[in-house]
Amino acid sequence: MKVGYKLMAEIFDPKEIVRQAVAAERAGFDFVEVSDHYHPWLYSHKHSGFAWSMLAAIAVQTERIELATGVTCPFMRYHPAIIAQAAATTAVLSDGRFVLGVGSGERLNEHVTGQGWPSVRVRHEMLREALEVIRLLWEPGYHSYEGKYVTVDDARVFDLPDRSPQIVVAAGGDRSAALAADLGDGLFVTEPLSELVQGYRDAGGSGPLYAEVPMSYSSDRQAAITSAHEKFRFGLTGWKVQAELPNPINFEAATSAIRESDIAEAMPCGDDQSAMVQAAQQFSDAGFDHLTLLNAGPDVDGFLELAAGGLIDEVRALG
Repeated sequence: MKVGYKLMAEIFDPKEIVRQAVAAERAGFDFVEVSDHYHPWLYSHKHSGFAWSMLAAIAVQTERIELATGVTCPFMRYHPAIIAQAAATTAVLSDGRFVLGVGSGERLNEHVTGQGWPSVRVRHEMLREALEVIRLLWEPGYHSYEGKYVTVDDARVFDLPDRSPQIVVAAGGDRSAALAADLGDGLFVTEPLSELVQGYRDAGGSGPLYAEVPMSYSSDRQAAITSAHEKFRFGLTGWKVQAELPNPINFEAATSAIRESDIAEAMPCGDDQSAMVQAAQQFSDAGFDHLTLLNAGPDVDGFLELAAGGLIDEVRALG
């Protein structure tokens, strides 16, 4: 079992994200995972720095910890040729410690370039072509590609790492789990659903299984609940809602009926380490072996101290 720390780039400014990554390495985490958004989810978030700049800064300020995007949509807002170059450069800067997490995106981020928002079926087709392009451009030499949605004309990524980064594909259903098995090196989810693991394995997938485990740390339980409600209530809306709404104002409306009591039931809040381990246990029991701890609480450094003091070891022992 590997244990990671979620860098919530919608909640903290870019310098603080880099500081937290360095602190996470000191605390003993195996990897950090940073969100790649253009917009934050809610009004209370107020940030959304450029993930690739933060990853570069983290790469040169750390020595051991692995880095991952959680996750990047490698089409529409980006062209996959650019993501191929960005991921290769990040892998070089980090001496091979980078994992490219990808998914079919959220309208929240991808609509900003004015290309519209395709159906999920089309997005999966676009993701498939994007991954083919990225794999192609990680091979030496010049390459061209002519797909239904993606075109590459005589492109070459000059700075390639000694070993290509792993690609971990986000999935919320059987179709995307099969795509992860076909073109990815691993699976990424946000719910402890063993059926996604099984679908990935049935489709031939044999790589690492990543999942995010939400929790909210504070020595004051009510403060932890209030903070999680402010920062993470969007997480209770589910993937179908998260993928389709265009702006924070829409998520404010979609989450207006979510109460603090709903948050308290959905994730461990407070400083009860055993409750946090039990939350992680659900994901371990479902088959996941790379667990990212997401702290929606108000005390970042207190959570990192808790992690260093035994939480990481207890979660790691689940595997």
